[in-house]
Amino acid sequence: MTSSEATPGGDGQAALQGKRQHRRRWLLRGLAIIVILAGAGWTAWHLLVGRWHESTDDAYVGGNVVQITPQIPGTVVSIGADDNDFVEAGQMLATLDAADADVALAQAEAALAQAVRKVRGLYSAAHSSEAEVAVRQAAADQARADYRRRQGLAASGAISAEELAHARDALTSAESALAATRAQLATATAQVSGTDIATHPDVLAAAARVRAAWLDDHRTVLPAPVAGHVAKRSVQVGQRVQPGTPLMAVVPLREVWVDANFKETQLEHMRIGQAVTLSADLYGDGVVYHGRVAGLGIGTGSAFSLLPAQNASGNWIKVVQRLPVRITLDPGELEQHPLRIGLSMAVEVDLHDRSGATLSSQAPREVALSTDVYRHDRAEADALIARIIAANEGEDGGAAGAPATTLR
Repeated sequence: MTSSEATPGGDGQAALQGKRQHRRRWLLRGLAIIVILAGAGWTAWHLLVGRWHESTDDAYVGGNVVQITPQIPGTVVSIGADDNDFVEAGQMLATLDAADADVALAQAEAALAQAVRKVRGLYSAAHSSEAEVAVRQAAADQARADYRRRQGLAASGAISAEELAHARDALTSAESALAATRAQLATATAQVSGTDIATHPDVLAAAARVRAAWLDDHRTVLPAPVAGHVAKRSVQVGQRVQPGTPLMAVVPLREVWVDANFKETQLEHMRIGQAVTLSADLYGDGVVYHGRVAGLGIGTGSAFSLLPAQNASGNWIKVVQRLPVRITLDPGELEQHPLRIGLSMAVEVDLHDRSGATLSSQAPREVALSTDVYRHDRAEADALIARIIAANEGEDGGAAGAPATTLR
């Protein structure tokens, strides 16, 4: 092959290699431009949006799980609701056999009647003691007058010294009997003074036992403390239960919240009251919830665990901790799209408003959750007690036979 024939081929390879280098330079330039633009875009996004928001998907729905437990022992005879049923506050959830409670109430009523009659006897005894004192006083006065007359007769020799001694002994005996009777009167008066039958301590104690038995009789019916859905029913008909035994739970789903676990590095600018947007895996991104930061946790999960980690000895690896952040939800949105306890949530907190506090410094002004279904109307028990007292205190009522001047 001659040199003239090789030159055109060498020029072609050089031209091809030049084109490849030119294309590579433009690709590198394009890649550099893309990287620069991506970096600039990310920087702009961080400055304008990213640094004003913190997000996590380590968040779960929480709520009150109201345990239904009996206050008295008994045997379950009926169950008024099952799992997933909705119940109103005060609705019957379970009923216990009331036979034992009825017997206890009857015994308490009988004890109250007996106490009333016993107190009537105390008043009568006090009245009898006062009458006995009057009799003993008259006898002592008579014996004293006889002794004085005999003293004058003895001085003139009209009677013997022996008869005077008998008169003195009679006076001493009458005074001793008077003192003993006055002591009995004091004892009887101390048991009833300042009271009438209805306010006597023995009657009040018996009346309190009637109220307790009446309450136990009404506690055989277990009502729902709040409105919500039934969960975790474990009780069965015929089961013998003791006070405090969990029978079921009521969950008020209208009052749920979200506990979002943020890394400690995300909490620098997080404050109470900041706006939050949330989405649930149950509904997807198409349903958005709005809420507010209600409080930031005062400790990590590991700090409050049953066996807290001890890093004072041995090898140690730093692990970024997470703190729970309580988020309240819009009740209207919850009404439209109900949530369940434990569902996963995606949370994003808007950090623009940093005027709030990191920790609450004021005591709560309202109760978090309350119920009045256990506030029985005790007027019925009071009326029952009044009827028992009236039936056993006699026609004169009050302090039967008690002298007002002495027993007050």
